[in-house]
Amino acid sequence: MSGPGLDPWSGLGAFTPARIALGRAGAALPTRQVLELALAHACARDAVHAPFDAASMAGRIADLGYETLSVKSAAGDRNAYLQRPDLGRRLSDDSRRLLDGRPKGRSDIVFVVADGLSSAAVHAHVVPLLRALRIHIEEGGWSVGPVVLASQARVALGDEVGESLAARMAMVLVGERPGLSSPDSLGAYLTLDPVVGRSDAERNCVSNIRPAGLAYDRAAFKLAWLMREAFRRAATGVALKDESDLDLALLSPPKG
Repeated sequence: MSGPGLDPWSGLGAFTPARIALGRAGAALPTRQVLELALAHACARDAVHAPFDAASMAGRIADLGYETLSVKSAAGDRNAYLQRPDLGRRLSDDSRRLLDGRPKGRSDIVFVVADGLSSAAVHAHVVPLLRALRIHIEEGGWSVGPVVLASQARVALGDEVGESLAARMAMVLVGERPGLSSPDSLGAYLTLDPVVGRSDAERNCVSNIRPAGLAYDRAAFKLAWLMREAFRRAATGVALKDESDLDLALLSPPKG
């Protein structure tokens, strides 16, 4: 609401986490806003450097009924991961041997849970998302391979994992780069026929999965739609446009 003496932007701040209507103190920001910005920056930095608890995640995912495996990328530590993105896209030698030594069985989907740039996002949102996805997987009749927990991992690591496990599709659930209002955003990347060397143009992405962004049920609906259409059209990436909202609109009862 605006009126005499009121900043017309102040009421809009209640509808978005974006930094608007911050006010001013002379030519600078008010102290409170400066401190809040510093806190948000610290949370984003913490999200990048917080360690990934793969053992705890494995137990929680096993409670959903999925087999789990733990692997590592070729990045030996967090500094190497941040400074050498290429190492985060390939498995370590030990992890490659682990996957290559498994019995080969063709599954429709393999989930790769990657810490990425926010392990906080993975810890908070992967299990609720997998739980929401389960009904769609059952309805689609899709087989699921082991859920692979990958440390120091980037999206493209899913190509090597999917290829090693002979999966029709790899879905990488990864902690996204933290923003100043979203240090715990989860992304899901789908790649059909994963093999080493796939480009980002051959993937579909559903981003900002979290209660304050894209809710778990809505994200699961989108991902299931993309999986179904990817298998039907034999394509992911730029060849597959996300039109799940059209189907959702047809399923939603009219208002009024």
